[in-house]
Amino acid sequence: MAREQLRVLNALDAAKTQWYHFTAIVIAGMGFFTDAYDLFCISLVTKLLGRIYYHVDGASKPGSLPPNVAAAVNGVAFVGTLTGQLFFGWLGDKMGRKKVYGLTLLLMVVCSIASGLSFGSSPKGIMATLCFFRFWLGFGIGGDYPLSATIMSEYANKKTRGAFIAAVFAMQGFGILGGGIVALIVSAAFDHAFKAPSYVVNAAASTVPQADYVWRIILMFGAIPAALTYYWRMKMPETARCTALVAKNAKQAAADMSKVLNVALEAEEDKVMKLTRTQANSFGLFSREFLKRHGFHLLGTTSTWFLLDIAFYSQNLFQKDIFSAIGWIPSAASMNAIHEVYKIGKAQTLIALCSTVPGYWFTVAFIDIMGRFAIQMMGFFFMTVFMFALAIPYHHWTLKPNRIGFIIIYSLTFFIANFGPNATTFVVPAEIFPARLRSTCHGISAAAGKAGAIVGAFGFLYAAQSRDPTKTDAGYPPGIGIRYSLIMLGVINFIGMLFTLLVPESKGKSLEELTGENADESGETELQTGPTGTVPV
Repeated sequence: MAREQLRVLNALDAAKTQWYHFTAIVIAGMGFFTDAYDLFCISLVTKLLGRIYYHVDGASKPGSLPPNVAAAVNGVAFVGTLTGQLFFGWLGDKMGRKKVYGLTLLLMVVCSIASGLSFGSSPKGIMATLCFFRFWLGFGIGGDYPLSATIMSEYANKKTRGAFIAAVFAMQGFGILGGGIVALIVSAAFDHAFKAPSYVVNAAASTVPQADYVWRIILMFGAIPAALTYYWRMKMPETARCTALVAKNAKQAAADMSKVLNVALEAEEDKVMKLTRTQANSFGLFSREFLKRHGFHLLGTTSTWFLLDIAFYSQNLFQKDIFSAIGWIPSAASMNAIHEVYKIGKAQTLIALCSTVPGYWFTVAFIDIMGRFAIQMMGFFFMTVFMFALAIPYHHWTLKPNRIGFIIIYSLTFFIANFGPNATTFVVPAEIFPARLRSTCHGISAAAGKAGAIVGAFGFLYAAQSRDPTKTDAGYPPGIGIRYSLIMLGVINFIGMLFTLLVPESKGKSLEELTGENADESGETELQTGPTGTVPV
């Protein structure tokens, strides 16, 4: 049996969609806009970095980053993000969401600027400095995952909570789009101001000295949206659930939410003290009670996010082949350095507009209608189908007349990932764990996802190399080839479907009903697993 809900929390659950909901989405969402911009903008400038710092006189192709340098530059932010998700997730439960929220944003602002100011007396020194600041940038970005999700979850009403959390995550799509647009504007301006021949015409003159400013400006621009949001983050009150259920301050929770909701709310101090002393509100993360109540849930959220990100981030491996096949990016030797940035920015902008952004907002529209479980299961299912559809007749897709079909299936895979597990794996961990462990558990789930991203982005970079040693990319050993890599990814998505069965459905329920925090002394409440089954928690 469930106890009567605290009035302040009941008021939040029952509140109609109001202006403060949209304010919270924008404040939290601008953090995610910055996160996506900062994580993905590096892919826009890695070709340029290779041309500037690794040019070889007399070479038939422009300079490129060596494999180990490319892996470090692209991957160090992922490592920082993973670390930040664990650390700030834990800190958000210990110190409160609001206190830590501003710290992550400050770190992102400082490190975005510092990344663009990377210095050194040699190419190796500049890359090392860039990697140092990108690690700490990732560390700040990592903190934004559990904190933004938890804050939005705890502010939202139960009817549209899924859409609100998904809307925060959907700002990632605009961040990726923003990165492409900034790259287009900066590169077009420099290309117009500093004319240069293509590499094949004059290799040395194809990279003008001013090209060094282009990548620095693109990286530093990420500080602007984060800085603009800082003031408003600091004005947000702490969430009532954190104040009441974690800090045990009923008076402050009622006062804060009275201002937010514009209603008079009574401080229920006796009820808060009684509620927080029950077994359902006292066990720790490493206790048997947590394992019994939420062990399978944490396994479900971590495993599905890990498996999803292996598949999601490995898809980037095929972009260069696809962009070249449809003529979006000509051969590197036929362009100058800055124009190449323009072409890459254009391709990323088109992909974001056509498949990435729409997929996120389809989730926002349907998550509180279809439910989290159905969207995640559907997403993994179709990702499995699309991967096998690409892999089994792979030779067919490599023939020039059939490449348009490959592009369509590839775009659909991105779309269904975003209208599927890429969004739901972010939403669910912010709903199904107790308030005092919510940020920590979301951080653990997100860190598992980022570990999957590292496997997907770099493990498959090696795996997808040709079996023929003469056909591998420079510096890479032979792998299993793209066809077998796609088959592996199809299997990974199928396993994701199986682990989705451990993830409970949270649609339309209050957070306390889901977590058992308002359960009676026996601690029993019910939490759905999948669409029909129930497990005691």
